[in-house]
Amino acid sequence: MDLKLTTGNSMPVQEGESILHALWRREIYLTASCGGKGTCGKCKVRLIEGKTDIHYYGKLTEADREKGLVLACSVFPRADVLVEIPEGSRLVVGQRIAVSGTTDLAEYLAPDKGIRPLVSSVDLTIPPPTLDDNISDMARLQRALDEAGIPDMRFSRDFTAYMGHALRDAGWDITLDYTDSDGAIFASPRGQKGRYGIAVDVGTTTVVVYLVDLADGKIVDMGLTYNSQMRWGDDVITRIVHATEGGGLEELRKAVVSDINSLINVLRKRHDIERNAVESASVSGNTTMSQLLWGLDPGTIREEPYIPTLNTYPLWRAQSARLKMNPLGPVYTLPSVASYVGGDIVSGVLASKMHRNPELALFMDIGTNGEIALGNNEWLVTAAASAGPCFEGSGIRHGMRATDGAIEKVKIDPVSYEPEVAVIGEAEPTGICGSGMIDAISDMFLTGILDQKGKFVEGLGTDRVIKGEESMEYVIHKNRGTAITLTEVDIENILRAKAAIYAGISLLVSEVGMSMTDIQRVYIAGGFGNYIDIERAVVLGMLPDLPVERFEFLGNTSVAGAYLTLLSDELRAEAEDIASKMTYIELSVSGRFMDEYMSAMFLPHTDLKRFPSVDKILRK
Repeated sequence: MDLKLTTGNSMPVQEGESILHALWRREIYLTASCGGKGTCGKCKVRLIEGKTDIHYYGKLTEADREKGLVLACSVFPRADVLVEIPEGSRLVVGQRIAVSGTTDLAEYLAPDKGIRPLVSSVDLTIPPPTLDDNISDMARLQRALDEAGIPDMRFSRDFTAYMGHALRDAGWDITLDYTDSDGAIFASPRGQKGRYGIAVDVGTTTVVVYLVDLADGKIVDMGLTYNSQMRWGDDVITRIVHATEGGGLEELRKAVVSDINSLINVLRKRHDIERNAVESASVSGNTTMSQLLWGLDPGTIREEPYIPTLNTYPLWRAQSARLKMNPLGPVYTLPSVASYVGGDIVSGVLASKMHRNPELALFMDIGTNGEIALGNNEWLVTAAASAGPCFEGSGIRHGMRATDGAIEKVKIDPVSYEPEVAVIGEAEPTGICGSGMIDAISDMFLTGILDQKGKFVEGLGTDRVIKGEESMEYVIHKNRGTAITLTEVDIENILRAKAAIYAGISLLVSEVGMSMTDIQRVYIAGGFGNYIDIERAVVLGMLPDLPVERFEFLGNTSVAGAYLTLLSDELRAEAEDIASKMTYIELSVSGRFMDEYMSAMFLPHTDLKRFPSVDKILRK
């Protein structure tokens, strides 16, 4: 019997095998932090047809069951079955994320500095106790450390509780792992296979995990999944409300920890790595995501004067984070700057190296929160412009994330108004992602389909512009009786988002007494940034009108910062220094920001002098 997917994949199913395990054998991974025991309720699939035995419905709501959703770990086919994997259930494993320079630590470290991860180790051969040498296990270990030149080691209660068994199980020939701040962490037999760490980006939309070999700093593998917190809201504000007013703090924490653990489990199994061999972690995220990960109430983040519980995190243990790695391993959290500028932006500045160079640089993470930083090796200012999740598809009728089936590029003929599109994965289009929206709206403006206010121009004589249920629409793709469109309401939402981003940049630049033309380098981060056409984004009015060669895409710099700080105490200190030097400007209380925002609500702007290249095109 076969398991068939709606994507066209087909695979055999063994007798008595669950759908989850059949998928695993083909390296198709679902979110399943419980390892397929049926307790996490994450591995949801839609059973379309076929005979099965369903052993368990736990964690599924009545609405889930009405939609045909089942838990893949609890469904055992009895004949051929057809299954659909919902977008939010699937883990992406084994792909690389392009991040500038992060696989070459030499670009970041001084010549005399090498890899120095969170955990250090020392090999010890300890004489076993005898009747003549009958000092305690602790004294015996301390004596060996003194002889190795490491005196005054600290020992926690957790370490001490299991130390005696660990020493004897290893035959008194051990590798002792420790940190400078906490002292001894764990002891393992000498020569144990491999030492690994994980670098984690806890994004509002996605969670990314790198598995890193701590011996040489190489990225062994990576995994990505959607942040399950999205079921309680696409943005941080709605999640904060759920955590505080809805009493959902623990729900939100469990959701994201489960996502991380699902990725850890899959990566370990793919490379046959024991749980205890994953001995340290570094985590990067915005302020809200970091607090939710650690179970800290984020309520004060959204209340004036907008203060988080903490910006600098202690080096807490993995068992406190509930991560499925060595429970005593340290977890480093990138420091935040303010309520809406978190460790992800500190990571971005670190990865871009803008804080080391004299040229004026702008860093932008174009995501749900739209954080920006401006500065050089002498000073840094930062702000967060709430762009909202529209560029990731939310709030747009046919919007979607940049995955297979998303229209990523659009070119409109200026005479016929007919579009040409490029689709991610060369699949049949199912929606449009952020870069496609930018292309479409900028070309609709340049070809005269839209006016400067983002409204449709009447009387164009094309069936591409139609009257929809809510407003006028432009038909980007016709698909078997259905159409992928951008509506006037969609366009208004996108203009709001781009206006917030541009207004934030403009205000930061004016606050330091400079102009846009003084910016010598613009670093664009985030997965969305990889697809942006710079010239189209300038026409939209989202990016400053600067020469294209000044722009550089960096990919996911949040996970890059987590990776760098996982491997280097020097770079961890540098990250802390970056956070301490950043001056935060709260845009929400600035009257000037609202003025800038309203002026940017047009294509590209009310003041075309700010966009000379666009003005030149329009005058042709």
